[in-house]
Amino acid sequence: MNRKKKINEALKKRQKKTNAKLHRSNKPRYISKAERAKMEAEAQQAEQAQGVNPTESAEGEQPAE
Repeated sequence: MNRKKKINEALKKRQKKTNAKLHRSNKPRYISKAERAKMEAEAQQAEQAQGVNPTESAEGEQPAE
């Protein structure tokens, strides 16, 4: 009985490992707070380089009465 149990445990263990390799997590990569701030600053610089200011474009879209 013990030999049969050991064999089954070994096979189950191997099957679990192969299933774990197939089902990788779809979780996005972690980005630190400092990295996010750096990316935000770079995006703002790129917008300014193009001459687009989000506050000015929002004010310009309002209809005149």
